[in-house]
Amino acid sequence: MRLGLLLVSWSLLCPFMSSSPIAAQLPPVQTDPLEKPVSGIQGASACSATEASSCAEAASKILPQVMGPSPMEENLRRLTDEIGGRVTGTPQMAKAVEWALAAFRAAGIEVHTEKYTLPVAWSEGKTHLELLGPVKFPIRLVSTGWSPPVPAGGIEANLVDVAYGTPDDFARAGPGIKGAILLVHSDIGSTWADLFNEYLRPPDIISSAVKGGASAIFWMGARERLLLYRHTNSLNGEIDKIPQAVVAREDAMRLARIVAAYPGKVRVHFDMPNKVGGPIEQENVVGEIRGREKPEESVILGAHLDSWELGTGALDNGCNAAMVIEAARAIKATGLLPRRTIRFVLFSGEEQGTVGSYEYVKAHRAELDKIRAMITFDAGIGRVTGYSLGGRRDTEAGVREVLKPLESWDANRHTYDASFGTDNFDFLLEGVPTLVANQEEANYLPNYHAASDTLDKVDIRELKLHAAIAALTAWGIADRAEPLGKRLTRAELDLLMKETGLDQQLKLLDYWDAWQSGARGRKP
Repeated sequence: MRLGLLLVSWSLLCPFMSSSPIAAQLPPVQTDPLEKPVSGIQGASACSATEASSCAEAASKILPQVMGPSPMEENLRRLTDEIGGRVTGTPQMAKAVEWALAAFRAAGIEVHTEKYTLPVAWSEGKTHLELLGPVKFPIRLVSTGWSPPVPAGGIEANLVDVAYGTPDDFARAGPGIKGAILLVHSDIGSTWADLFNEYLRPPDIISSAVKGGASAIFWMGARERLLLYRHTNSLNGEIDKIPQAVVAREDAMRLARIVAAYPGKVRVHFDMPNKVGGPIEQENVVGEIRGREKPEESVILGAHLDSWELGTGALDNGCNAAMVIEAARAIKATGLLPRRTIRFVLFSGEEQGTVGSYEYVKAHRAELDKIRAMITFDAGIGRVTGYSLGGRRDTEAGVREVLKPLESWDANRHTYDASFGTDNFDFLLEGVPTLVANQEEANYLPNYHAASDTLDKVDIRELKLHAAIAALTAWGIADRAEPLGKRLTRAELDLLMKETGLDQQLKLLDYWDAWQSGARGRKP
């Protein structure tokens, strides 16, 4: 996703407080989420010896299926090289849905689609910027996702440098921002926290720009070597408040130097005839292995199928879409049936603010008490170190026991952070236990949403390891005698919000009113 694995970075800023009222009610676990956990933790969610044996048996059968010959790499090649980038609402996204249906069916998995309405369809027009003087040179830039178009024929305006867009920066720019195009600086992104900041900064800057009457915003690219990429700063599927574009970093820095040399004199002609349509019907793809004893209860293993289109969406998130199908194939091939149903869901609309998973949650609200866990992978092919447990300590012992057969892989270190950032979000807000794969950065950030996000960046062997971890996690939670953890009440979620800092994220990203009113998340 545009946020990818932000959960760990937020936990470093707002750690879960071990003395919290919720934590006091849960089994004791290690308090530092970044330390290697102590083995043998027992508690209400731990497996019995019989269940541990069942997990070991499942692992022994799943591993040969995953690590041996499989269609996963060819499936991923077709998705990325042949279909390419898959923006929700486009013909390419429709082709991706057909790809997923065919791949699930080839794996012997029962599969269907579930429809919802995307508020707006969007595509970029021919974005162009011309410097009118006093200095001229070519500029490389792309529209941000879901940016409105500029008026027909483009706009001519002064270019005003507002540095990093702080309140002081806007104050220094003064009334000169009215009618101007604003250039906003950025630092090179090299960590998960940097990526997190790319989403936390814009809302206040956009608000200040709109209030000051600016005509557009240019964001300095956070990648070097003229690499272009696309984000959206509209996180609800609606068109944004002001036209915005990402300018190649080196070009943006050159622009900043020209503006400094000729203050108040740099004028540009900016044309960005983006196409806006809709509402439009879209689909999530849902595969299923039905449980043998409690088929009405389910565990979800998910990833998002959509992507941005400057590259081919291999790391974000084609590799994990193919991996979810591979996990389903491997479990099916073992012949083992879990107690509960496992659903394998490929969401669309994730890049527009987790729209597809939000619509899934709304459509399945009546059965949320019976969704025992939601597992998500959304950070490329960096080594999995464990899961972010969404502020939940009560689920850790059970997750650790499920993954015990893979203990030597060092993938059983979990964190307790909670964040907006991928398709677990609305399940978390409804109190459902969620697990988001914590992954090392690897090559994810340099290629994030960029023209360089292509199949050659994917380490297939590492992806196979992830498929084994994902399959065993889903199988183990689905086959437990007892649920992994309960569904939290609204009161417990309110506490979790404060303890994890999720409340501050919701305020920054303009979700807080919807949470308080009950329009989004578990109702008060």
